[in-house]
Amino acid sequence: VLVPTTILAFQHDRTFKERLKEMPVTVDYLNRFRTAKERRETLENLVSGKVDIIIGTHQLVNKNVKFKDLGLLIVDEEQKFGVSVKDKLKAIKENVDVLTLTATPIPRTLQFSLMAARDLSVINTPPPNRYPIESQVIRFSEEVIRAAIRYEIERGGQVFFIHNRIENIKEVAGMVQRLVPDAKVGIGHGQMEGKKLEQLMLSFMNGEFDVLVSTTIVESGLDVTNANTIFINNANNFGLSDLHQMRGRVGRSNKKAFCFFITPPYDVMTTDARKRIEALEQFTALGSGFNIAMKDLEIRGAGDLLGGEQSGFINEIGFETYQKILAEAIEELKENEFKELYEEVEGHHDKIFVKETQIDSDFELLFPDDYINNITERLTLYTDLNQVKEEAGLQKFEADLIDRFGELPTQVEDLLNSVRIKWIATDIGLEKIVMKKGKLVGYFVADQQSAFYQSTAFTKVLQFVQTHPKHCKIKEKQTRNGLRLLLVFDKITSVDKALDALGVFENVTETEVSN
Repeated sequence: VLVPTTILAFQHDRTFKERLKEMPVTVDYLNRFRTAKERRETLENLVSGKVDIIIGTHQLVNKNVKFKDLGLLIVDEEQKFGVSVKDKLKAIKENVDVLTLTATPIPRTLQFSLMAARDLSVINTPPPNRYPIESQVIRFSEEVIRAAIRYEIERGGQVFFIHNRIENIKEVAGMVQRLVPDAKVGIGHGQMEGKKLEQLMLSFMNGEFDVLVSTTIVESGLDVTNANTIFINNANNFGLSDLHQMRGRVGRSNKKAFCFFITPPYDVMTTDARKRIEALEQFTALGSGFNIAMKDLEIRGAGDLLGGEQSGFINEIGFETYQKILAEAIEELKENEFKELYEEVEGHHDKIFVKETQIDSDFELLFPDDYINNITERLTLYTDLNQVKEEAGLQKFEADLIDRFGELPTQVEDLLNSVRIKWIATDIGLEKIVMKKGKLVGYFVADQQSAFYQSTAFTKVLQFVQTHPKHCKIKEKQTRNGLRLLLVFDKITSVDKALDALGVFENVTETEVSN
């Protein structure tokens, strides 16, 4: 189990031992607080297989850490690790299963999941009796700080105060002590001696003092169920996932929790900082980390999937376009450089040569305003229609429309038929269809070297055109991008006629074209 901080390794060790005490497993941990002797013993036990579960920080990826038989690697708080550490992990063993846990995935990791390079599970259901954390963005105010700390101590709880500057953390602790003289205040940061920091955290977990003034060392995964108020000073200087993680230190029991982001006025913050704070205000519901990660992907971009950048780049071209370009690039690699590999892995199945056919038409293919007058509703329906991939789904969509909005006008019937036309066109390798001036012109795959021109589908289309010259023709046309092969139908005066004309090629990839 790989964790980002020494404190978390220590805490996980306690939790694992507590929960697995009845089971025949040995749990141990590695972090910088262990003595050289303890570390050596743990490493020896790891090689011999005496340790079943090892919990540790970045030390686990060192060359001198050897495993007897590593089967499962769990990366907790994945957003805290860089690309190089993750690559070292992959090199530990070839066939190791990896489970990464995070409330707020890094844009790059989220992107891997969205494009199905990794499986993604979202745990949306919080534990029973949990309440959303009440989040407020405030300016620095001694009155608010005093009132919130007093309220928390009076109900028997504890408080985190995050201040990420070690040089003046003592002054901040002094200010808290001055505001609430009867509170016991502790200070924690990463430059403290290991044993002292461990002791401090244990004391706080055991409720021996009321306010912990600390740096972000408490950020990742620390579990103090009695702490239910957190202040984050200069919240505008933190990243989105950092803020969400720190907010997650409170609200871990059945008490209502409060989180105060202390920031300067909005007008002096950078645009990105303002967007981050607004995203946190917007997503306060339990399990909203995934939404925050999506917002992060939107603000920062997806990064370099094969390189070291974990965010960036999307902004320049927009998310949709980026996804499209990425999918095309992957498809191209599958077809060319890694063709043999994918034939082995995926077997020989019918190749899809056209992902989606474009339709250009002077017919009206739309939901008219007088049929559906709400713009948002119309946009939602266009999106839903775009997801429909088979006839049964289209018929259900049509029935739902009639049920909700009444009899279909011609434009909507044409729109639904244009979807059927798209499906047939995609099957027979038409990248684009133009229905104008009484003609239907279909453009075959642009790449003249494409395997499509050797495929069964294209052969069957050719055979049909040769035996039915009156029905349609194949022509060549010189375009800016080189020579294009066209399929041409005349006397197409309606969308229905276009569908009938192309209908003879339906299921051309599976069956012979009927006469």
